[in-house]
Amino acid sequence: MRAGELLGRTAYDLHGRRLGRVVDLVVRGGPDGRLRLTDLVVARHWYGGMSGRLIGPERHPSGPWLIRGVARLLSRGSRQVPADLVRLVPPVPGFPFGEPGGGPG
Repeated sequence: MRAGELLGRTAYDLHGRRLGRVVDLVVRGGPDGRLRLTDLVVARHWYGGMSGRLIGPERHPSGPWLIRGVARLLSRGSRQVPADLVRLVPPVPGFPFGEPGGGPG
């Protein structure tokens, strides 16, 4: 599975409520050293993904106040959701945890 297959998809919760569009992915290293998709960042509005969430005050508290303020404003509608609590439309085979025994990508 590639990131490009997930980005831009519409995300719904397990009850069918629309969460927004996938704008970013969160991966973490497992005990075996392999990366694993754990969370998706979804945004309700098209501009929610523009902030990058890395320049926001919660991730990077230093820097010019104007950039921090704009990042906070743009990322208001975005949130991080555990991948196993999300259903994507159109569906992606192997989402959220990849296919058993499959190679990378």
